[in-house]
Amino acid sequence: MFLFALCLYLGKLLSSGVSLEFRYHNTVEVERYLRDVNNTFDLTHLHSIGKSVEGRDLWVLILGKNPAEHRMGIPEFKYVGNMHGNEVVGRVLLLQLIDHLTRGYLSDPLVTHLLNSTRVHILVSMNPDGFESSSRDCMYSQGRFNKNGIDLNRNFPDAFSKKESGMREMEVRAIMDWLKTESFVLSANLHGGAVVASYPYDNSNGGSELQSGSSVAPDNDVLIQLAKTYSYTHSQMHKGDHCYDSKDFKEGITNGYYWYPLPGGMQDYNYVWGQCLEITLELSCCKYPPESDLPGLWDANRAALLAYMQQVHLGVKGQVLDAEGNPLQNALVEVEGRQNLCPFRTDRHGEYYRLLLPGNYTFRVRQHPLVVVLIV
Repeated sequence: MFLFALCLYLGKLLSSGVSLEFRYHNTVEVERYLRDVNNTFDLTHLHSIGKSVEGRDLWVLILGKNPAEHRMGIPEFKYVGNMHGNEVVGRVLLLQLIDHLTRGYLSDPLVTHLLNSTRVHILVSMNPDGFESSSRDCMYSQGRFNKNGIDLNRNFPDAFSKKESGMREMEVRAIMDWLKTESFVLSANLHGGAVVASYPYDNSNGGSELQSGSSVAPDNDVLIQLAKTYSYTHSQMHKGDHCYDSKDFKEGITNGYYWYPLPGGMQDYNYVWGQCLEITLELSCCKYPPESDLPGLWDANRAALLAYMQQVHLGVKGQVLDAEGNPLQNALVEVEGRQNLCPFRTDRHGEYYRLLLPGNYTFRVRQHPLVVVLIV
C-alpha cells in the first residue's frame, strides 16, 4: 500500500511541471509558484493572512498530513521570511524548503515523519512591498521598511516599553491576528546582515530579567538550546560570525538584548503574548547577496532548517478536560520555577504544549473541576 501511494505521489510530482530555480523571484512569481505547489500536492494548503500596505497578499503555505485544519496532538510550527524587505536570503531559503519538503514527502524518511507529525506554516515574505522597492546592494539597499517607512520589527506591542503608541502597521496586524487563529508552539524569523541565532528577550526595562547584560527569559535554557540546535547544524554559524562589520558570536548564538536592545520586536511578542517560542535567524553577511551565492547558502542552511523544525516536539504536550471530559479552554498551565509574563493557557481544544529540556518538572494547572490528560 505504501509503495503504491509513493508511486502515485512521485508520478504526480514528475508530471506537475513545478520547478524552482536558484534566483530571486518577485512577488508575482512567488504567488504563482505557491499556487502551483498548492494545486499539485495534497499535503499543502495556501491562504492569505492579510495584505501589505500596497495591497499585496501575505501568502502562507501550510504543509502536513492534514494541512487545512489543526489535529489533536499535532503541534503548529512556522517560519517567517523577508520581514525586512531588503534582507532576501530567508525568502529564497523558504521557497527552497517548500520544494524540499514537497519533493521529499514519502521518499525521505525524515521529511515524511516531520510532515506526518507537525503542521508547518511558511510565510515566504512578510514585507513584499519592501522587497519590491529593494535594490541589489550587499548592505545598503533600500527596502528595509514597509511602504509607510516603518520598521516592522519595531512595531509590535512590547511588554517592556512605556512608549506604546498602539499604531500597528497592516503587516504587523496580520501577524498578530494570525497568532490568534493558530496555537503556534515554535517559530523562527529569517533575517540577513549577520550570521547568528538570536533568542529572547530583545528588550528589557531594567527589571529582574536583566542579568549580566542579557535580558533573560523564564525559558532561557530552552531558548539557548533552540539557538544552538540551529547554529551547530548550520555548516558555519557555530564557528562565530566573521562578517566584516559585526562582532564574533560565541557558538553562533546571542541573547537579543545583549547584542543590542530592540523594542517592539516580533520574537518577544510571539513569546510573551503568543506563548510561541521564537528565535531570530541572521543567515548571511550580505543582506542581498548575488544570486550565484544562493545554492551555497541553501546547502549551509538546509539541515539546520529541518533540525530546528523537529524541536517543536521537545517537552510535554497534553489536554485539560473538565469533570465531564470536555476540553477546557484558558486553563493556566504553569511549570514551577518558570514565571512567564503571560501564563501559558490551554487553547480552544483544551491543549497545551510546553517546550522543555529533559528533566523533572512540576506542573500546576488551575481551573476547577478538571482532569489533566497527557498525550504521550
